Amino acid sequence: MPDHRGMTAKVRARTILVVVATLAVLGVGSVLVLKASAQTAPGSTQAQVPAYGHDMAGMQPVSAAGIAGAGPVTELDKTFLVKVRQAGLWEMPAGELAQTHASSEAVKRAGLHLLDGHAHLDQLVREDAKLLGVQLPDQASAEQQGWVRQLTAAQGLEFDRLFTNLLRASHGKIFATIAEVRAGTQNDVIRRHATQANQTVLDHMTVLEDTGLVDPKTIADVAKAVNPPK
Repeated sequence: MPDHRGMTAKVRARTILVVVATLAVLGVGSVLVLKASAQTAPGSTQAQVPAYGHDMAGMQPVSAAGIAGAGPVTELDKTFLVKVRQAGLWEMPAGELAQTHASSEAVKRAGLHLLDGHAHLDQLVREDAKLLGVQLPDQASAEQQGWVRQLTAAQGLEFDRLFTNLLRASHGKIFATIAEVRAGTQNDVIRRHATQANQTVLDHMTVLEDTGLVDPKTIADVAKAVNPPK
């Protein structure tokens, strides 16, 4: 007759082995689950969402601390951000005036480019200035405000010529400043900003020149201002 007690003991032994093996597997799984949870839990380093900004190579998000520490901010860098801000504060009103005061469709089109380009740059400059701790003005310079008053008082062809030459002169001068900043800055935020500003200003100079109203003297005066005789 079969030994039932022996068979029962063997079954029990096998059951115990299965239970132990199962617990071991579950234990390892629990450790893995806990590890994964720790990596993605709120407050962990890997779970933190980038606060602001992009890297220069692939435009991927990076932390605010990473951007702010990506090079020193010089006085020229700060002046550049201030000038970008002030340019928008008078050129956007000028672009709006072009829609109601200009007689040329080409001038109205140039005004729309100013509105679109400086709306984007103004948002960017406020974000970057906050990030880098640069104080920005809330109004255009006294000279720029004077230009807006001149444009407000002009109509038709007079407006067209005044608008085109004032804006082309202004853009020509800031264009030279952008080149100087981009060539010498050591800060990644300023480099990115100068690149965007360069594209915007170049577009604006192009549409202003496309009006056919830019006076050669305006170009000569800009050249003299950015490259004064030694």
